[in-house]
Amino acid sequence: MARIVVVGAGVGGLATAARLAATGHEVTVLERADTVGGKLGRYVHDTPAGSFHFDTGPSLLTLPAVFHDLFEATGAKLDEFLDLMPLDPIVRHVFPGGMTLDSCADPAEFAARIGAALGDRAAADWQRLWHRAARVWDASHRHVLRRSIDSPRDLAALAWRLGDLAAIGPGRTLRGLGRAHLSDPRLRMLLDRYATYTGADPRRAPAALVAVPYAELAFGGWYLRGGLGTLADALLTRCLDLGVVVQTGATVTRIDAAGGRVHGVRLAGVAAPVPADVVVANVDALTVYRDLLPHPRRLAGLTDRSLAGFVLLLGVSGDSGLAHHSVFFPGDHDAEFDAVFGHPGRGVRARPAPDPTVFVTVADDPMIRPAGHEAWFVLVNAARQGTAAGAVDWRRPGLAEAYADRVLDVLAERGVDVRDRLLFRQIRTPADLDAATGAPGGSIYGTAGGLLRPANRGPARGLWLVGGSSHPGGGLPMVTLSAQIVADEIGPAW
Repeated sequence: MARIVVVGAGVGGLATAARLAATGHEVTVLERADTVGGKLGRYVHDTPAGSFHFDTGPSLLTLPAVFHDLFEATGAKLDEFLDLMPLDPIVRHVFPGGMTLDSCADPAEFAARIGAALGDRAAADWQRLWHRAARVWDASHRHVLRRSIDSPRDLAALAWRLGDLAAIGPGRTLRGLGRAHLSDPRLRMLLDRYATYTGADPRRAPAALVAVPYAELAFGGWYLRGGLGTLADALLTRCLDLGVVVQTGATVTRIDAAGGRVHGVRLAGVAAPVPADVVVANVDALTVYRDLLPHPRRLAGLTDRSLAGFVLLLGVSGDSGLAHHSVFFPGDHDAEFDAVFGHPGRGVRARPAPDPTVFVTVADDPMIRPAGHEAWFVLVNAARQGTAAGAVDWRRPGLAEAYADRVLDVLAERGVDVRDRLLFRQIRTPADLDAATGAPGGSIYGTAGGLLRPANRGPARGLWLVGGSSHPGGGLPMVTLSAQIVADEIGPAW
């Protein structure tokens, strides 16, 4: 039995702790915040009409089998803790001009919807891309997503089939893949948005990210009744039932690793170290290698940060008639990417996009809002917090309020005007995410999306990294798979 300290109580940290405790280890979780969940955050706003409950992080659960596996591995059933509700549409796409396209988890039905909205050629294009995406997903799932990848050499040494490599298209971008397969610009726009789900620019993101829409549309999108934050509650319950010690308000300042192996961690305001045989860091890899265990070589590859998000939490009176998830696209997608990512090499600074894609989540769930009202989560892609050319100083006086006004104006221009029905609005900038979760600059996914993320195995013996900034990447299912990889590598106590 090993003494294991998990730094951070996000989904990755809690999932790893539960798996390790279930196999006999002594596990302690140390979380700097007062609550668990990490980026799977929640916010409650009370009004005379009643309470509004918001998920401030992920708003969609995909690959439900990953979560069923997690709970079964810890001796429980997912359905005992969470109420999964399938979504149809998974996403309603609203294109310039107002035409809509609803995605769903039935490939034949989605192709039929594409045909009805965009024509038979567009449907045939999508089906060809879909077959390629299935091959990429199969290869990624088989080779990458469930095993530790420590270096580019490990990735290159995998037993790739020639067909897998042809489908993945090494060196090709997601934008290039869309242009090669899709003749309708609206389908290209739809495909592009999946790059931003990994924090990347589709013009630079690898074509292998076509596996992301495949995972969503093949296995479905789900909502958890009461909000996705209930997943954090369920994981905390499993941890406590399995004997994990969970300590909030505990800020880890350093990982002790003298002699090339971990010995424990140091806490702010506490003189004595917390001893450990193994340390699992559910912390952004940049924070680990810059602050907790300084390591210049590993730090060097972590400068390409993912995008962040600008969020509005809205209390809205009445019934909007919106789908659970809606995406309102701009007329010029590339102008948005130019603004969000900037071009530091050309001297072009990042800035708030004046005409952004707007993502709106409105859950039809009486548990999260008063009767006759809606709780809106509104997200636009945004540059990270900072003063460098590729960042925006969201703390600049007046900027957040002015941009919130602009986002509401954009929604009104696209046919959804709620400005006269607002009970309240709360603004969350990348600077707020940085402060609340320790995500450097508020970058949602750590390093920008790609096949190779920071390794789960750290440079000191007994150090492991888990979560969205490490392999296999961001998003609830990938984070949960990273927990499985790390727990399997550490192994059982017996």
